[in-house]
Amino acid sequence: MSITVAETAGFCFGVNRAVQLVIKLLDAGKKVCTLGPIIHNPQMVAQLENRGVRIVSKPEQVPEGYILVIRTHGIPDDTWDQIKDRQLFYEDATCPFVAKIHRIVKRASEENQVVLIAGDPSHPEVEGIRGHCSGESYVFRDSQDLENLVKSEQFDAKKGICIVAQTTFSVSEWENCLKIVKRVYTNPSIFDTICNATSERQAEAVQLSKQSDLMIIIGGKHSSNTAKLRDVCKPNCLTFLIETADELPIQALQQARNIGVTAGASTPASIIKEVLETMTDILENKENNEEMTTDNFEEMLEESLKNFNTDEKVHGVVVGIAPNEVFVDVGRKQAGFVPASELSADPNAKPEDLVKIGDEMDLLIMRTNDQEGTIMLSKRRLDAIKGWEDIVTACEEEAVVTGVVTEVIKGGVIAVTNGVRVFIPASQATASRGEPLEDLLKKEVNFRIIEVNRGRRRAVGSIRSVLKDERKKLADKFWETAEIGKTYTGVVKSLTSYGAFVDLGGIDGMVHISELSWSRIKHPSEVVNVGDTVEVYIKDLDPEKGKISLGYKKTEDNPWEILKKDYPVGSVVDAQVVGMTTFGAFARILPGIDGLIHISQIADRRIEKPQDVLSVGETVKVMITDIDFEKKRISLSIRKLLEEQAAQDSVNQEDEVVASTEIDTEQ
Repeated sequence: MSITVAETAGFCFGVNRAVQLVIKLLDAGKKVCTLGPIIHNPQMVAQLENRGVRIVSKPEQVPEGYILVIRTHGIPDDTWDQIKDRQLFYEDATCPFVAKIHRIVKRASEENQVVLIAGDPSHPEVEGIRGHCSGESYVFRDSQDLENLVKSEQFDAKKGICIVAQTTFSVSEWENCLKIVKRVYTNPSIFDTICNATSERQAEAVQLSKQSDLMIIIGGKHSSNTAKLRDVCKPNCLTFLIETADELPIQALQQARNIGVTAGASTPASIIKEVLETMTDILENKENNEEMTTDNFEEMLEESLKNFNTDEKVHGVVVGIAPNEVFVDVGRKQAGFVPASELSADPNAKPEDLVKIGDEMDLLIMRTNDQEGTIMLSKRRLDAIKGWEDIVTACEEEAVVTGVVTEVIKGGVIAVTNGVRVFIPASQATASRGEPLEDLLKKEVNFRIIEVNRGRRRAVGSIRSVLKDERKKLADKFWETAEIGKTYTGVVKSLTSYGAFVDLGGIDGMVHISELSWSRIKHPSEVVNVGDTVEVYIKDLDPEKGKISLGYKKTEDNPWEILKKDYPVGSVVDAQVVGMTTFGAFARILPGIDGLIHISQIADRRIEKPQDVLSVGETVKVMITDIDFEKKRISLSIRKLLEEQAAQDSVNQEDEVVASTEIDTEQ
């Protein structure tokens, strides 16, 4: 049985950007309201509402003192006019892909073209797109809807046709629509505006559903892109769309062999994680129950083989040791022996490592054979009987017990304490999911007993419970001494697109991506990796929310400080051309610092454009002519150097003429 999670599952760039913007405003103590729910996920919306975010449907509903956040779907032109007329404070979180569609349809309308929009007419994104059309515009849901629209001849196609799509429109349906457009209209302006993330997400979902017996789609029931994921997976396998872990189809999960999981662009990582953990627990419990049933059958079989002499306790002395058994004198005519499997709860233990000649031990008679004159004995079972009551007591008192991990099995590990085998599910074996269970093998661990089955004498334990308490103690100790500016050595625990989480020893802090490097980076992995030991310092603390903001980059590495110290105005440096504009070229002086060579300063003559003289990637000598540290702007000049060189050449020529004249005079 396997669970495969799509790589593209969860927040897309636009949604993540919008949510982080709201959280950033809240963290800064601002009052926030959103024009409609910020995303199509009721759990995330409720979470933000609990932090004080208010949802309004019109600009006039914005309370005084609140900042209005425009969600990813964007808004029509007339709504923008209302916001500006009311002079509201606002932050625009419109997805860049949506904003691009707004520009396309606006330009098409100005050129008197008819705009056709593929999408859901009632969806906020589509309503926003139509709100930027000043001329004729029509919306169609699918290829059949488009076919009907074409046949109705509601518009004059001679005006020209511009066709765009909602960013979350079905990729396969879009292709069907384009066939109709190209067949019916001459030279239509077609803009494939389906978000790349959407098309990749749908394509991966289709592929995953073809390899699975069951697909779980996680996301809001009213989310367009989540519904599309369900629709593209349905033809290939049994598919369920759920919002939370509570809606998981338990029976379908237990019957499936290969399970695929993906999530909509508005689904938070926390909900995906909760669903996966719940799924794993459901499947592990099923496997554990199956394992228990098998073991119980074996025990009943053994019971049937016992005779009236069994279950008697005896005291014996070790008289011989073999690779597979230990010979024991129990004071009877029969020869006593203990099979290696009955000597210890650890199946990998060797008899010679556990006992030596002359050792005394209490044993349990398992079987007698009068014909052969032997008694089969068990130390393991007697130890388990003695240790079982301790296990039951530990469960009742929630006490911590110590044991050794002897096996890594499917779904978890087996730890032995006082001769009792305790099953610890994978979800309870480590501090966080994903850590290799093999690292626990042969190690002594502390755990709690979280479940006992007295009838079967089965116990389930949790290492995570103990680790959680230990981390809480360390966290409490951390908060007692933590202060802004204090330096810590920690280990990088995980990476996200927006930063790195560092374990400070019992508590995690986050280094935002902007704090990892003085240079612009696209992902934290360009600077650090999971497992790296790093030195960080506290930038900000919020004990109430348990949030710790960390700094990683050092002041002495700040390129602007290096510039101030080593590169005063008038310095001549080698700089690499990194960009061109109509008014000049940008050149890199230091990593993270670019200066502008204005077009008037590129040459000692008039030029039409920077490309006439320079090319990107070229290294040139420039003079630093001005530095504005406050605005972080630097002015560079090649012309100054050329003029100085020309002046110096002129002086040298004059010196040569004078010298030549003096020689002629002497002659």
